Amino acid sequence: MAEGLTWTVYDANTMTQADIYGEVLCAIGENDPRIVGLSADLAKSTKIARFAEKFPGRFFNAGIAEQNMFGMAAGLAKSGLIPFVSTMAVFTTMRAAEQVRTDICYQNLDVKIIATHAGISFGQAGTTHHCTEDLAIMRAMANMTVISPADGIETANAVRACVDYPGPVYMRIGRGFEPSCYGEEKYGFRIGKAVEMHPGSDITAICCGITVLQAMEAARHLKETDGLSVRVINMHTLKPIDREAVLSAVHETRRIITFEDHNIYGGLGSAVAEVVASSGKACAFEIVGIPDCYSLVGYPEDLYHHYKIDMDGIVEKIRETMGKDFEEDDDWEDEV
Repeated sequence: MAEGLTWTVYDANTMTQADIYGEVLCAIGENDPRIVGLSADLAKSTKIARFAEKFPGRFFNAGIAEQNMFGMAAGLAKSGLIPFVSTMAVFTTMRAAEQVRTDICYQNLDVKIIATHAGISFGQAGTTHHCTEDLAIMRAMANMTVISPADGIETANAVRACVDYPGPVYMRIGRGFEPSCYGEEKYGFRIGKAVEMHPGSDITAICCGITVLQAMEAARHLKETDGLSVRVINMHTLKPIDREAVLSAVHETRRIITFEDHNIYGGLGSAVAEVVASSGKACAFEIVGIPDCYSLVGYPEDLYHHYKIDMDGIVEKIRETMGKDFEEDDDWEDEV
């Protein structure tokens, strides 16, 4: 395995995204002394504790003071180090939003933020620990790169890739045992380049995070039951977004539906809609995610089903979108 990793893709089925992140960060840290870690009394929960145990002189616990932690990270980055900051997504993007914006993004510093418990993955913890606004907040910050990996294997690839990627990076991962989408690491991961997970010509499902696997399963189900050809795109990088992948979907399937574990405003769906609108091309389009509300409290799997971002919900939404009417002709001029 690259970077001297001690786990394999088979271990990904028994490790959380955060577990794999912790392992990968340790492996990278062995070869790159610039890597340092920070947390705010959540090292064990976010799994950066593995790095802290291995490199105690390169780890800093700021205590329950997230604003101070991001200020510290900015200072470390200014001195030539590459800080990896780990805390829950809700604390990163809201409690410390000003420090992330002004201390880190404004100066375009090489701070890599790995935010755990994103979306409604910590569903039973309640609204204060849900984070369905983070993608919208981080996308709006200049210089920030925004990544939402589909599984632990993609998390490993993204962590490695972001080390040499210039500027601040925000990566959101879940809490629990998110199932694997990929069977191997070497599938050509690149920041800013989407991955086609399932070919299709009737409709395109553009997804990120936990919805990618659910959409793949939905695509296989719809092929068998409805004869539908569903393209599934893993848009792991929301900023910079892969415009080419979106526009190819517009031209080749004429129907697009997005799925995300995030509020329907400002996240993946909004990012895709911006590309579609700026192209001047028309298509049937829908955004599926958490509606304009604070999520219910419950186990993540139940919440994913309620908000129709699990396989059953995706199947239902794709069938609905297939029923939408639009101009089938190839004359784009009357649709600009």
